[in-house]
Amino acid sequence: MKPKLKIVSSRQRPADARAILEVEGLSKGFATNGAGEILVLNKVEFTVRKGEMVCIVGRSGCGKSTLLNILAGFTFPDRGRVRLRGRPVDRPAPDRCVVFQEDALFPWLTVRENIAFGLKTHSMSRRDKEREVDRFLALVGLTDFGGYLPSEISGGMKQRVALARVLILQPEVLLMDEPFAALDAQTREEMQDLLLHLWAKLTHSIVFVTHDVGEAVLLADRVLLFENAPGRVKEEIAIDLPRPREKDTGRYYALCRAITSKMKRV
Repeated sequence: MKPKLKIVSSRQRPADARAILEVEGLSKGFATNGAGEILVLNKVEFTVRKGEMVCIVGRSGCGKSTLLNILAGFTFPDRGRVRLRGRPVDRPAPDRCVVFQEDALFPWLTVRENIAFGLKTHSMSRRDKEREVDRFLALVGLTDFGGYLPSEISGGMKQRVALARVLILQPEVLLMDEPFAALDAQTREEMQDLLLHLWAKLTHSIVFVTHDVGEAVLLADRVLLFENAPGRVKEEIAIDLPRPREKDTGRYYALCRAITSKMKRV
């Protein structure tokens, strides 16, 4: 069964000019057996504006996932700092939520219970929590699947649940670590459309890690090209294509070719 979802056009308005997330001089190394320390990130610097989607692309091993873990507060940099609205990021918090490649749902909870899980600590009435869960079930096209277990739904539907489970917390920044990489091509396109639909409606900022240049050009306001060994921002590329974007245009293909060519040289 296919979930019901009506996709609306992506927003046309620009992101807010103010930086909501600031990454300054970020470096991180890891000890290895007998080989000293490997520097994974070196003096990474960038900002993310309110309501902006920034995609990070680079070769495998360039530190993209390590960076996302630092932004989430799961691990700490050796040098540098991350600030959200001027406040230091030093621990996980609901103002920054992560969607991983694996859905990480609780297999013993239903779709509805998984989405509601993060609201347990919120001071809301039971009725208000139920209404919020209903709203997010509808937003991700899963109204008819609230009573299903994760084992009873498809991979794409699991990622819809994972999205709803974090977005119901109303994070200021959504961190996404190659969330659609394991999906088939058709489902991946559906999830990209869904993400753009939710982004337009909820207006959060997004940092999206991907190895797929085409995906980055389709989604991003800006693409940060990461250099490898150690990882750092080699180049920032503004994606000036109008929204909603089409893949079968000369400008789209030209941007993909240009970024792919740059990746081969870093």
